[in-house]
Amino acid sequence: MTMSKFCFVFSKLLHLKLRLLALGWAILLVTTPAYAGRSCEETPLQLTTLQKGLALAGRVSDTLDASGATVVAIARAGQDLSKYGLRYSHLGWAYKTPTGWRVVHKLNQCGTSTAQLYRQGLGQFFLDDLFAYEAAVLVPNKQIQENLFSLLQDDSKLKQLHTPNYNMLAYPWAQKYQQSNQWALEVLASAMEPSAVDRARAQNWLKLKAYEPAVFKIGAATRLGARMTRANIAFDDHPNEKRFSDRIETVSVESVFAWMQKSNFSEALRVVR
Repeated sequence: MTMSKFCFVFSKLLHLKLRLLALGWAILLVTTPAYAGRSCEETPLQLTTLQKGLALAGRVSDTLDASGATVVAIARAGQDLSKYGLRYSHLGWAYKTPTGWRVVHKLNQCGTSTAQLYRQGLGQFFLDDLFAYEAAVLVPNKQIQENLFSLLQDDSKLKQLHTPNYNMLAYPWAQKYQQSNQWALEVLASAMEPSAVDRARAQNWLKLKAYEPAVFKIGAATRLGARMTRANIAFDDHPNEKRFSDRIETVSVESVFAWMQKSNFSEALRVVR
């Protein structure tokens, strides 16, 4: 490598490191494990992937700053879910801090049935080989933002709404499992209804407010294959009458966003590319 090329590469890496720090990162990872809403392949992190992810994170940060919001719902397109009529795969809550935006969300270790809650910067939230370098942002009403901002600072309350047993297709009205979008939705319910201090009460409130989950037609053969080969997919929490009629209901990003807008809980959807 020539000296001029070395200097160019070094300057690019230095710039990326500064962007990582600005967007909530402390270190640069060589490889990254896959989580909910992302590809399950573990591959070396490519420079172009890093650049695209940071560019998207930067644009999202600018959009959030310009919105005047303190809390927003934020979604990414980690997988190609177009065959199910979906664009976005993973939902979290972003809140503003003096040093930048942080995202609270639920992630499962790829290929397992166990999940945890995380706080990350925007840079880390969008760092992966995403299906589409695109984000969806929904700004809740002011009172909802205030309630969410307080709740998102309280680790103990967030954990009360969390079930570690992860199921990508968890039934929305059961507590045996929980998927990432479901946790985010139940957090919203708890923020809006103070008495909803656990999952059962949060779900009851969501029913009262007419939340409608996404519905997929998944046949018995597909269900059996998924259950036998994927630790993070189960169907035993779904009612028999729905499961055996191939009607699988779960929480999708689109269903949450549609319900929030229909219920006048938020502004119109914003898409950042």
